[in-house]
Amino acid sequence: MDYERRDEMIGFYDYTVILTYIGLMSSIFGMTQVIDGRFRTAILCLAISGLCDMFDGKVARTKKDRTSDQKLFGIQIDSLSDVVCFGVFPGMISYVLGVQGVLGGIIIAYYCVAAVIRLGFFNVLETNRQQQEEGANKFYFGLPVTSISIILPMVFLLDFLMPQGTIKYVLMVTLCIVGTLFITNFKLKKPTNKQFALMVIIVACAVINILLFSEYHIKHRFIKEEPLIEQILK
Repeated sequence: MDYERRDEMIGFYDYTVILTYIGLMSSIFGMTQVIDGRFRTAILCLAISGLCDMFDGKVARTKKDRTSDQKLFGIQIDSLSDVVCFGVFPGMISYVLGVQGVLGGIIIAYYCVAAVIRLGFFNVLETNRQQQEEGANKFYFGLPVTSISIILPMVFLLDFLMPQGTIKYVLMVTLCIVGTLFITNFKLKKPTNKQFALMVIIVACAVINILLFSEYHIKHRFIKEEPLIEQILK
C-alpha cells in the first residue's frame, strides 16, 4: 500500500465496513439519547449496534479479493468501534441509571478496561490467525464484547419485576460479571446461523417490550459549576 498518495482519503471505503460504521453511529446517537434521558431509545441503539456487529464479519468475508491491508484495517476498525459501542456506551447507560459514586465509577472503569483488554487480545489473535489461514474463526476466546448488547436488554426486562431503584445494583453485578468474563481464558464456540437468528429474535422481543412498557424514574440533575479560579479565590 502506498501511504504517500495524496489524491484520496486515508482508509478503505467499500461495503465491507458499512455495517461497522452504522453500528458505531447508532451507539453515538444512543449516547445522546442517554444524556437526554431517553433510555428506551438508547437500548434500541445498543441492540442495533449489536446486530451490525454480528454480521459485519460475514459481510466482509464475502469480498474474496481483499488485500492484507484491507483485512488488517477491518480488524482494527471493528475493534475500535466495539470499544465505543460495547465498552463506553453500556457504561454510560449504567452510569445514568444509577451506577454512580466511587464504587459505581470503579465498576464502570473495570468493565471498560476489561473490554479494551479483550479487544486488544482479539486483534493480536486474529491478525496472527489470518496470516496462517483463511475464513472465520470457529471459537471465541473469552466472552465477546458484543454479548453486552444481548445481556443488557435482558437485564432491563427485569425492571418489570424489581422494586423501583434496584436496577442499579443489578447493573453493578452485571458489569462486574461480564467484564470478568471478557478477560477470562476460556473457549466459546461461535453460534451457528440458526442460533444467531434465535438470539436476534429474543433480543428483538426484549427491545420491543422495553420500548412499549418500560418506565425509568430518573431525574436529571444539572449542576452549575463555578470556574476553578473563583473556587480558589473564595
